[in-house]
Amino acid sequence: MSQPPSQPRGVRFGSFDVSFPSRELHKHGVRVRLPGQPFDILAILLEHPGDVVTREELRQRLWPVDTFVDFEHGMNNAVKKLRAALGDSADRPLYIETLARVGYRFIAPLDQTGSTSNHAHGQLGIRWKVIVPAAIAVVALVAGSYFYFRRTPKLTERDSIVLADFANATGDPVFDGTLRQGLSVQLEQTPFLQLVSADQIGQTLRLMEKPSDTRMTPEVAREVCQRANATTEIEGSIAVLGNQYVLGLHAVNCSTGETLAGEQITADGKEKVLAALTAASSKLRSKLGESRASLQKFDAPLDQVTTPSLEALQAWTLGTQALSKDDFASAISFFQRAVNIDPNFAVAYSTMGGTYAVIGDSGRATENIAKGYDLRDRASEREKFAISANYHLIVTGDVEKAAQICEQWSKIFPRDPPAFMGLEASYWGAGRLDEALAAARETLRLDPTPSAYVGVAADYMSLGRLDEARATIRQGEANHIDPSVFRIVLWWHASLQNDSAGMAEQAAGPWIGPPAFAEEWQSHAAAYRGHLSRARDLARRAIASTKQQRANEVTTIYQVHAALREALFGNFPEAQEAVKDAGNFMADRDLEGEAAIVLALSGDTTQAQRLADDLNKRFPEATYVRFGSLPAIRGILAIRRGNAREAVEDLRAISSREMVTSANWATYGGSPMLPVYITGEAYLAAHQGAEAAAEFQMIIDHAGFVGVTPIGALAHLGLGRAYALAGDTTKARAAYQNFLTLWKDADPDIPILKQAKAEYAKLQ
Repeated sequence: MSQPPSQPRGVRFGSFDVSFPSRELHKHGVRVRLPGQPFDILAILLEHPGDVVTREELRQRLWPVDTFVDFEHGMNNAVKKLRAALGDSADRPLYIETLARVGYRFIAPLDQTGSTSNHAHGQLGIRWKVIVPAAIAVVALVAGSYFYFRRTPKLTERDSIVLADFANATGDPVFDGTLRQGLSVQLEQTPFLQLVSADQIGQTLRLMEKPSDTRMTPEVAREVCQRANATTEIEGSIAVLGNQYVLGLHAVNCSTGETLAGEQITADGKEKVLAALTAASSKLRSKLGESRASLQKFDAPLDQVTTPSLEALQAWTLGTQALSKDDFASAISFFQRAVNIDPNFAVAYSTMGGTYAVIGDSGRATENIAKGYDLRDRASEREKFAISANYHLIVTGDVEKAAQICEQWSKIFPRDPPAFMGLEASYWGAGRLDEALAAARETLRLDPTPSAYVGVAADYMSLGRLDEARATIRQGEANHIDPSVFRIVLWWHASLQNDSAGMAEQAAGPWIGPPAFAEEWQSHAAAYRGHLSRARDLARRAIASTKQQRANEVTTIYQVHAALREALFGNFPEAQEAVKDAGNFMADRDLEGEAAIVLALSGDTTQAQRLADDLNKRFPEATYVRFGSLPAIRGILAIRRGNAREAVEDLRAISSREMVTSANWATYGGSPMLPVYITGEAYLAAHQGAEAAAEFQMIIDHAGFVGVTPIGALAHLGLGRAYALAGDTTKARAAYQNFLTLWKDADPDIPILKQAKAEYAKLQ
């Protein structure tokens, strides 16, 4: 090898700076430990960037012939330590490429500098460390940044960002994960920037054959960034300098490794770190191209609107990490710790409430989401939208108000997937299925996660567009989405096509959803065919499973569903007994409404009226209560009193709101369009055959939405009765035949089946 060229005092590559005089390697201003021979190898490679340096040349420079060591072992060990310090990989090298049995080559672009004074602070006197550390940082930043960053390429609305974990050189674990979460909150509050979601990062890590909780080192983050088609990776660091903390942020083009922007700031003590992080992120946003007007509008300080407590933020961060693994118990424990530390932590309350909602604990969900809503002024603009939408979806049940909030949210933050997820949920609850599909498709476009694929496929199913639902599933499978997430939709798809083999295939595998989800849905399908004994057996198994798992509210939901099935089939004593055995159904407004309908149908009019009064008092804003369960209860009670015209009048509230849906249907299955079915029954009682036929036909026309549930089968019987009442015997016979064909193998002792057979015989 030729004599080494004259070496510059310093070299910069990627996130690293090398000082040759002091033999130091720094990353974002934080020294990285790199002992003798590994540093020497790096220095030699940097002398010849892009050229191959052979192992023999390295031996001659670093292992003279009179050195009695195992050269091969020493060389391999030194290169291994060097790669570890750089976070590099022999398989996917960013810096040092290995040429098997030949040598090594440094492959990253270099930025040579004549001085490394910004990192060689170790050579400064102690006096300067104490008096002017902030000044040194600022001078270095300004001097190094002015000429470079004024030509920095700006990010655009098409760019997205992956956050790396902070390099924590303080030794204090409170910063682990917490600063990344805090930075995420700061960056997500502006519509200018778009972060790759945690779900998409987890999916990408799985494609990389890494655990979804893999630490996001800069190298891992950069690969995730490239695979997710993002453009920018942001790396952070924190170190201690005397009594101060030094925070650094660097935005890097994840394809080229080019630094786009950087910021360094000091905090005078641990309690000032979050404020410093806010300031640094604001300056970084400006350097990345965000306008001054946007910064002024969307720049709520982290310590003022999220939490001023590092410990509370750490607990919330751990909670969100547990939530990403579906570890709901741990997530709730961490969220509770966060609000214990900071009782004004609005987002933590709302997130905890949402987690309780997922596991079916409506009481605690409502309590915590309401607390978060009351504290929403201590949140960023984006967080306020999320908290408010959550509040109206879950606490008040006013899905139309939730839709208005999400519409505004999606206009201000048009690249924010949760805005469109909330919009889909709101439109679904309001029965606006076409709009729900549009929102779901936008969610999928922005964030192609498993749940987004399932949402689009399910919305296609609800609209009866089965081919498009299947195409969406195939697209998800082609994009390496775990097939198990599609089992419920594929089972639903097979059930609508009367594909018993397909249903059995999907039922055999694991389902992702609430406890005993598969058994519960299969019980509805069995009842759809009149197989009541099997439906009861499946329901008992589902209920036993949820009891064993102590999922008390899910148990109650399944018990009330079973009771409704008995009431619809005419088994009134069994229905009343099942409701009495159910748990605290009054904790959930939709479940309370369904229980009241069961009691009204089965003859316990006094208790049904009490529940109706309670619903009217406690949930005056809830969309499904106003336009679904409450009119249905009142209509049934009027029919029971022999006043069919009053029943029809009570049920007029449902007109034009027929598709309004209980939240429980989307999650646990059940009986969608139940109020429409009861409206048809009211018209039958009022001897208005044509009007009754229109209601039952509406249910049949929405078979994809109703699915294979008892209502879907009984609508055919109702249609036959309506045509018979209207005097159209031919159509009546056809409708009765459709019902009796569906129930050709039904249990013979079901009261409504006996009635149907007797009525059909009279039409012959």
